[in-house]
Amino acid sequence: MLFASRTRIDRLGPEEVLDAQRLGALVLDTRDIDDRRKEGFIPGSIHVPLSVLPWRVDPSSPSTDARINDIHRHFVVVCNDGFSSSITAALLVDLGFTDVSDLCGGHRAWAIAGLPIEFC
Repeated sequence: MLFASRTRIDRLGPEEVLDAQRLGALVLDTRDIDDRRKEGFIPGSIHVPLSVLPWRVDPSSPSTDARINDIHRHFVVVCNDGFSSSITAALLVDLGFTDVSDLCGGHRAWAIAGLPIEFC
């Protein structure tokens, strides 16, 4: 499943995600709140736990989040290590999103690269 997911999405390194953000991409952080508190988060990212993501991105859902339901916007999905984000990004493609990537190596790769991190 992981390999199949990765064949359908663009995988970006940390610097590429930073560049994508500068061009308007939105980072979706699917990690749980404890990991975000402990390890911080990418500035400008939106926290959307994986457990609620499908109905938050669905424009027809009463629980939609208008910040993340534009199927043509570039989204970069982030998890801890870059595994569940690949599957989640492929799920977004299945839901009709046209420009979805994930962060190769996840949030931890971002931190190792020395890129900015914020804390709650």
